[in-house]
Amino acid sequence: MLTWKWKNFAELTPDELYLALELRQQVFVVEQKSIYLDADGYDRSAYHLLGMEDQPEAPWLAAYLRVLPPKTKYPQASLGRVVVAPEARRHGHGRVLVQKGIDFIEARYPRVPIRIGAQNHLRAFYEDFGFRAMGDVYDEDGIPHVDMVR
Repeated sequence: MLTWKWKNFAELTPDELYLALELRQQVFVVEQKSIYLDADGYDRSAYHLLGMEDQPEAPWLAAYLRVLPPKTKYPQASLGRVVVAPEARRHGHGRVLVQKGIDFIEARYPRVPIRIGAQNHLRAFYEDFGFRAMGDVYDEDGIPHVDMVR
């Protein structure tokens, strides 16, 4: 069971920020063998969703995403850095994570479209949430991506 926490950048504790950056780098840089600068300048403007697994010895970050407000990166609001820790996969956390991100955007920015830059192999996953591809598949840091909007 995960405990879900929404925080803006200023509310993140140093430990939470470290865990988020560590998980993002573990998956997007190391696991996916994609060399890129994860700290892209958008984290300070974002809302961060942390899915924490409460463990007595130390809290553990199992799932994470960030929401960028409209007109931050795109004209639309956006979900990004959607990630589930390898050891937490296959438990449905990814679906819960994305739905919580959509719900947050719809509550905070009613009637504003949501845009994502999805890894192309996850296109069907995001289509289940109502996202539709816009444009062609493109290479981003060695991984095929497609822009999608909901």
